[in-house]
Parts: sequence; C-alpha cells; structure tokens
Amino acid sequence: MPVSVVDDPSAGPTGPGGSAPARRRTPTRVDLLVIGAYAVLGVLVCASYWVDVNQRVSSHLPTDHSWFEWLFSHGAYSVRHLENPLFSDRQNFPDGVNLMANTSLLGVTLPMSPITMLFGPQVAYALYLGLALSGTAATAYWVLRRGLVRSRAAAALAGGFLGFAPGIVHHANGQPNFASNFLLPLIVGQVLRLGRPGRRWRRDGLTLGLLVTYQIFINEEMLLLTALACAVIVIAYAVQRPRDLRARLLPAAGSLGLGAGLTLLLAAYPLWFQFNGPQSYRGLQGGVFHNWGEDLAAFVTFARDTVAGTPAVEETIGVTEQNTWLGWPLVLLILVAIPMLWRRSVPARIATVLIVVFGVLSLGPSVRLNAQDTGLYGVWHYLPDDLPLVEMMMPTRLSLVLVAAVGVLIALAWDQLAAGRGPVSDDSRASDDSRASDGRDLEPDRAGDESGRVGRWFRLAGYAAIAVALLPLFPEPLPAKHIDPPPHFITSGGWRPYVPEGRSLVPVPLPNNVQGLTSLRWSALTRHEFPVPGGYFIGPGPEGEGIFGVAPRPTTGLIYRVADGGDQPAVGPEQRAQAVEDLRYWRASVVVLGAHPRQDELRALVTELLGPPRRVDDVWLWDVRSVVG
Repeated sequence: MPVSVVDDPSAGPTGPGGSAPARRRTPTRVDLLVIGAYAVLGVLVCASYWVDVNQRVSSHLPTDHSWFEWLFSHGAYSVRHLENPLFSDRQNFPDGVNLMANTSLLGVTLPMSPITMLFGPQVAYALYLGLALSGTAATAYWVLRRGLVRSRAAAALAGGFLGFAPGIVHHANGQPNFASNFLLPLIVGQVLRLGRPGRRWRRDGLTLGLLVTYQIFINEEMLLLTALACAVIVIAYAVQRPRDLRARLLPAAGSLGLGAGLTLLLAAYPLWFQFNGPQSYRGLQGGVFHNWGEDLAAFVTFARDTVAGTPAVEETIGVTEQNTWLGWPLVLLILVAIPMLWRRSVPARIATVLIVVFGVLSLGPSVRLNAQDTGLYGVWHYLPDDLPLVEMMMPTRLSLVLVAAVGVLIALAWDQLAAGRGPVSDDSRASDDSRASDGRDLEPDRAGDESGRVGRWFRLAGYAAIAVALLPLFPEPLPAKHIDPPPHFITSGGWRPYVPEGRSLVPVPLPNNVQGLTSLRWSALTRHEFPVPGGYFIGPGPEGEGIFGVAPRPTTGLIYRVADGGDQPAVGPEQRAQAVEDLRYWRASVVVLGAHPRQDELRALVTELLGPPRRVDDVWLWDVRSVVG
C-alpha cells in the first residue's frame, strides 16, 4: 500500500527543452522480469502449502486458514446455485452468517469460483495467496515507477518490500485479506492525480469509484486505513504546496463526487446488508480490539517469518500481530535517510509525516515496551469505544500505513543514490521550495546539482546500507502443518441418505472459534452440500453487539467442555431433554463423530445424551430424525 504523491502516468523525465515525453504505458521486458520475480517469490512464500496442498494448513492460524478455504467454497457454491453471496446458511444453520459483516473476500472468491470448482478450495487458497502477495508488489512497483522514481531498481526494491513486508507476510498466515493489497497502490495513485492539469476529471472519478467499490469486497479495513492515509497526505501537501492544491481543488472535488456517487450506486445494497441485513451487528462486545497496540520493541525486532527472525521473539513481546517488525537496521536506515531526503523531496516529507502520525496512533491506549506497560497513555486511551468507523479497528494495524511510508522512503533513497545525489545545501532547498507546482514535484532537482553530487563510494555505501537493512527481512516459507482429511463418510457422500434438504448435519464437536478447524472443513471440502450449526464468524450477540461465533446452547457447552479436556459432565433427564430441544432448533438430521483426540470421551457423552450410536464407515453416527420429528 504505497502512499506517495504520484505524478501523472504519462509524465516522464523533463527533457532538455523542458518537454515531458510520455512514458510507455505498456510493460517493458524489464517490467515483466520484475513482476516475474515477484511471482517466484510468491510461490516461495507459499511453498510449504504446495508440498501437500490438500492436507496442509497454516500452523500459525489454522482455523483462519480453514475459514478462508470455506469462503472459497462459498464463492463457488453461490455461483453454482445462483444464490446471494452476501449471506450463507451453510454454517450457523438455520440462522446463517452475514458475510458482508465478516471478512468474506467476495471480490476474490467469486471470480475464482471456476478454479475452486475444478481443483478445490485448498488449491484456490494457496494459489490466490501467492498471487495476492506478488500482485501487491507488482502494482506498487508500477505506481512507484510511473509516478515517483526514475530508477527501475528503486521501484522494484520498494515494490518488493511493500508486497512482502514482514507485517504483510505475517498476515498471510491464514489472513489473506490483509495480504490482498494490490488495489491500494492504484487507489492512492488515482486519488493523488485528481485535479492535475490535463487530466480528464470524469474518467478519473469513474476509475476511482470502480477501484474503491472493488476494494470494499476485498478488505474494508484496509480501505479505511488507505482513506485515512490519503487525508493525511493531502493535508501535508496543502501545507507545502497551498497554491497548487487550490488550483486543483475544484476539478478534484468533481472527480471525488463522481467517484463517490458511483461507489454508492454499486455498493449501497451490500453496505446496507452489512449493517442492516440478517445477522448484522453493531460494534464488538467489549471492544476487545482497542487494546491491541504495537509494542515499541516491535519496530526494531525481526519478524518470525523472516530469515533473521525466530519464533522465540513471540515469547519476549507476546503473541501479537506482527505488523511492523522492521528490524533495527531498517529503522536506523530510515532515521538516517529522513534528514538527507527531507530538504530535497516533498514526497519524503509527506512520508515522514505519515510515519510519525500513524506510528503514534498504532501504539494503542497504553504504550508498551517488551510487553510491559510503561504507564504512558496512547491516543486511543482518549477515544470513546463506540466511535463510528473505528469502533472495531485494531490500533496496531494503523502501523501498516507506516510500513507503506517506509517503502516510499526506500524508493526515494535508492533513486537519489542512482541519480548521484546526496544531502543538499540550503541554496538547493530554496530552489526546490520555490519551484512552480507544475506536476514535477517527484522529479530530482536540477538546481544545486554540484552541491548535491556524491561520489561513487558514497553511492556504493548507500546501496550497501539499504541491502543490509532489507536482506534480513527476506521472507521465509510460511509455516504449515499436516491436517487429516475429513472422514470418508463425508467425502464419499455417505451422509446423503441421512441429510434431506432443509436439515443439518451436526458434527461433534460443532465448529466454533476454538474447535472450528476440523468440522468446518467438512463443509468446505464437500462444496457446502450440507449445512452445519455453529461456525467460525462474527455475529450478533444478545444485545445486538458483535460476538465471535454464536452463544453456545446447553448441549454445545457440554460437548466443548469434554472436547477441551474437561471432566465428563453428569447427564440426566434435564440434559437429555435439552439435547432434543437443541437438535430441533438446528433442524438436525444426523449427529456425526469422526476422528478426534478425545473421541472416546465425546462418544460416551453423546451416547448418554442420545443413546448408542451406529458405526457407519469411519464415523460414529446418531440418526436423530425420529427424535427431532
């Protein structure tokens, strides 16, 4: 998600006569090689899954991994049955799940439904994850190269960082929606081109509206972060270039209005459905996300999934989202680069502002150092828990904007070295600040060339410093673990005679945020052909607030207790009557127990509740159709 002041894609380096020949709009061979390198890196990061793609899941977030496999299956199911993709009753039956109110990734799962139908959700997931990472790097490279820097190497290096930054790779462990940032560079670039002389304001507005609409169906939270970043960029630019901003204000406002109108037209119903449709909710119970701030030590620590990282770091700072985790060499490099770039480059100054603003905001309500509370309050301490738009945000994720700004500074620093320029004198700064705002803010200064020139050794030292800062952050393959396939009874269709239309199959244990991995995959890997109660999602609680999953019914509480290692509960007539009531609520047809570490204990519990089971294929089965009616 690069954030930068982006030049017109058709504007190239200023020629001797002051003209600006257009850069080629089609990719060159070098561009294709860079994008190909990103694709290879995407395959490398996902290599652990491809070893056995059908039976491997993230060892860091296995339940999230299974949730997104379920979503890919949902996309294919919606297309195959021509059903509303915004809602599903294939889990949490019969109430269902509002998928617009969850991280549904519909902008990906629907267009990829043919791949899911042909090869299964496991292949679709692994393939898309690599494409998301490499695609983000590619669009970042494209925007940087065409609008910010002259050096292809600078754009390629920064694009690779932005697509495969430690925080992004960390989210790739089961949360591909936060690795799917390929539209964000295009959105930022489009916003910052609005109102430029010679631009077609209608086309710009329509393009922006389409990009924003599509991003809504990928990740709304990242869209919100991008909007906040763009607001800070515009404010910072207004302070430095007030006349230019005033000249662009009217056409930019027209483009924004047109884009907003198009987005409203296309996304009004899905957004209404998200906040007012069935199984919608308001806020999150307890505002649990608000306490998740970035630890100060995280900024200088190497992330677990990098060549310099180790799983042991999670024992020092805690198991948190690793959104920055830049390592101390890169932090040191940025601290040195900022004053060197500050006086020469408007984008560098804006990137610095972003680092400061979003770095402070990301600390959360209490500032922590090495997982210990420092006693200092952060900005979030003073914000009400129910503040609209941000009521469900995690403060730590605001640091992803900081990461993007770091990527921009990396591009600018390499580009200045490639141009043979170092620190500039006050005279060259004055020349820079007095330049007419003609859209060349991104071009290296022609003034002060002699004072800003650097020698070959300084340039090589600069390249080496950037390499030393970035090489430790090279990503390693995502950690993965084996998972057993669903029972043959499930995959072979042996369940079909037992589950008529409108009835559910009740797996033991029922899927939830803890026990959701195994039984949720039963649904995902059988093309959602049968619904299950329970699930892994956010839905409305008793007061309409969002809760994880659904409040357990009495019978599920007993099952979870045993599945989690608890003692066998006492079962009497009251518990048996409640079990029948719960089965009727779920419209159950059959209760199924497959392989489980506590299979014997679970079988004993369900037998006490429902009577003896039958052994059918490789599962224990309780046919409850006669009981439920």
